[in-house]
Amino acid sequence: MGKLLCNFAVGEKGRIVSVSGEGRVRRRLFDMGVTPGADVTLVKKAPLGDPLEVTIRGYQLTLRKAEAECVEMEAVK
Repeated sequence: MGKLLCNFAVGEKGRIVSVSGEGRVRRRLFDMGVTPGADVTLVKKAPLGDPLEVTIRGYQLTLRKAEAECVEMEAVK
């Protein structure tokens, strides 16, 4: 079983397995390039865990914790 992006530790890398969520949220994530198969590295987390900064497809992206909870990942070494 995978792990949600919001539960990753800073510096951890993974690959997106699936994206869940309601229509608007899911569509927004897809529009930003958060799609299955993409490699993601968690760069920073705010002190309270919201928001998170990730590197995906060669650019920096900031996600809300609620959005990161919709992204199921598999760890990659």
